[in-house]
Amino acid sequence: MQAVGFHFGLAHPIVDVTFTTLSMSYQEAPDTVPVMQIRTVKQRDIDYEDLTRVDHLVRDILADRMDLAEARAAVAQITSSGHHRNRLAVTAGWGVMCAGVALMLGGGAIVSAIAFTAAVLIDRLQTWMSRRRLPTFYLQVMGGAVATVLAVATAAVDWDVDPSLVVTSNIIMLLSGIGFMGGLQDALTGFYLTAGARMTEALLSTAGIIAGVSGGLALGGVLGVDLGRLNPGAFGLESWPVLALGAAIAAAGFAFASYSPKRVLIPIAMIAAVAILITNGVELAGFGRPWAVATAAFVVGLVAYSVAGMVRVPPLVVVVSAVVPLLPGLSIYRGLSLLAEGGTMTSRGLLAIVTAASVALSIAAGVILGEYVAQPLKREARKLETRLSGPRLVGPLRIRNGRASRKARRQTAGADDTADS
Repeated sequence: MQAVGFHFGLAHPIVDVTFTTLSMSYQEAPDTVPVMQIRTVKQRDIDYEDLTRVDHLVRDILADRMDLAEARAAVAQITSSGHHRNRLAVTAGWGVMCAGVALMLGGGAIVSAIAFTAAVLIDRLQTWMSRRRLPTFYLQVMGGAVATVLAVATAAVDWDVDPSLVVTSNIIMLLSGIGFMGGLQDALTGFYLTAGARMTEALLSTAGIIAGVSGGLALGGVLGVDLGRLNPGAFGLESWPVLALGAAIAAAGFAFASYSPKRVLIPIAMIAAVAILITNGVELAGFGRPWAVATAAFVVGLVAYSVAGMVRVPPLVVVVSAVVPLLPGLSIYRGLSLLAEGGTMTSRGLLAIVTAASVALSIAAGVILGEYVAQPLKREARKLETRLSGPRLVGPLRIRNGRASRKARRQTAGADDTADS
């Protein structure tokens, strides 16, 4: 927003982005009335196809390959056109992601197949509910219930699988690790209001999962199927090749389900596999989980800039998808579920919440530091935070002086008059 406004002649536009609004204002002279536009964010989907198209559009504008009228037409086309990827294929992508995470947790073919099935059913149910404008909390409740009912059905047929592992694998796509990490990243870069809103949404979404899981367990008890005491998220895997394969599948599945271009899927899978191996190696060396995750996130941020440039996508697409296997969503769920039990489990629940926060903070800090180090111009990297208040994961590196002239202002005003008429 800053770069485009500056390029078209707005010398010092004031831009503000919060969790629910985007605003931009400009005052040409001290004695003139400021002009302000505010847009309300009503829906926050993860859509990397539209993000990539907008990123390319901004670059075309700053390179003078597109004038104001053409840019407005391009924005209208992006916002009105659909996706090239079929919605059922996106549902399958969520299933593949959950199957990959189940593989990371130590689940075999049966657990991975159940996780795939659960993800497909949950995605279709939540899509149907969201079209009827139900709040996200209720979507999470129903998703958790569906995941647990599938685990109850698995226990009823007496398959030799761990019910806790089945439930954990089934709720993977519902977990809010990305929102929690994004909130801490906003806090690190100075957006405290948005950070609080993001973390509140993450905790509320996780509470919805807990409510749905408890409802599914109650239904199982009524039907005479006892899953026993669940131990969500307490799993590990010693086989490094399987761990890397699961991370690669999960990251690529997430990227595909988020409408990322196909050309970026293989690089994301490779980066995610390397990141999980780095995490495991550093943790086994005795440095602890937060430092292990921070090291891996730093490597992801370091290579994301170059990889994104080669495949022509914003670095954000590579970064978020590659750190999906590292996200602390399970720790958040485990902590809140133990807190809900109360009693002696309260201290363990608080410990899990603190662990989740430290891991999320490590990911955010590692990615930001890696991205800063990766900037090709050290002078621009030092000034980046003061100008954009955060890492350049989307948008141009250099804000050019462009057309800050009377001619540009006349062109902008003329285009506005034409559009109004």
